[in-house]
Amino acid sequence: MTKQTSDNAAADSEAAKAYWRANIRLLLGLLVVWFAVSFGAGILFADVLNDFTFIGFPLGFWFAQQGSIYVFVILIFVYTRKMKAIERRYGVDERDEGDDTGDVT
Repeated sequence: MTKQTSDNAAADSEAAKAYWRANIRLLLGLLVVWFAVSFGAGILFADVLNDFTFIGFPLGFWFAQQGSIYVFVILIFVYTRKMKAIERRYGVDERDEGDDTGDVT
């Protein structure tokens, strides 16, 4: 193995580690939001939130029944958008670099 090949392998290894760090950081952040909304707003703080109303319903009840679902859907879109950015940054996106049309043939 030459020095250049060894350097390339080390750079690829560091890039892979950085990619996975960014991926895990994103997942942990989204899991914290998911936990705060589903468990925090829907269960732990429901009594406090029920002092407020949203669309005619107590806020804690609304989060437990509807709000958490909306937040989960938003988290899916945030995840896909952020992961596309991370994949582009680290060069692991699924697009074929030579094909600008996006067609698979």
